[in-house]
Amino acid sequence: MSANTFTPIALPYAQDALAPVISAETIAFHYGKHLQAYINNLNAALPGSGFEGMTLEEIVRKAEGGIFNNAGQVLNHTLYFTQFKPAGASSVPKGALADAIDRDFGGFEEFKAEFQKKGAGLFGSGWVWLASDADGHLQITQEVNAGNPVRRGLKPLLTFDVWEHAYYLDYQNRRPDHLAALWQIVDWEVVLHRYEAR
Repeated sequence: MSANTFTPIALPYAQDALAPVISAETIAFHYGKHLQAYINNLNAALPGSGFEGMTLEEIVRKAEGGIFNNAGQVLNHTLYFTQFKPAGASSVPKGALADAIDRDFGGFEEFKAEFQKKGAGLFGSGWVWLASDADGHLQITQEVNAGNPVRRGLKPLLTFDVWEHAYYLDYQNRRPDHLAALWQIVDWEVVLHRYEAR
């Protein structure tokens, strides 16, 4: 079976559309350089690996080492970049996702506070995730480096990237400020769709 050739997912917004929360310069480096490097590395490593023809999620579930690191980062960044929209009117979860957040965290504000705390408190580089189990119950996970909740048998719904390259140009070392600002651009319709498709 021939190896997949992965390519960057198209951004669903203009490169400057998320400013000032995420600047066009950060998107240029983060999406244009970092994500592309992970994709190039993954494509180079796949031939003869035994992972040819698998989806990204299948590779992330099964791989180790360099293939896992690069596949994980491609999957993580794909989910990350497609969960945003330009800031506008206040946006909050709706429908079944809102109900699950109320049930599992006690309310949206309580969820945001816990999510930000876990993102700010993750040592080093990694990701903070909202994920659901097969029964639709929600949990927040901290994943180091290229980690993804699919490795725990969970469905990834929402993620904030806490690698410094995600925010350093805009926020320097102020990770908590970056995390707090991201709520302005979350596209909750995308997150709801992921939840309902579990």
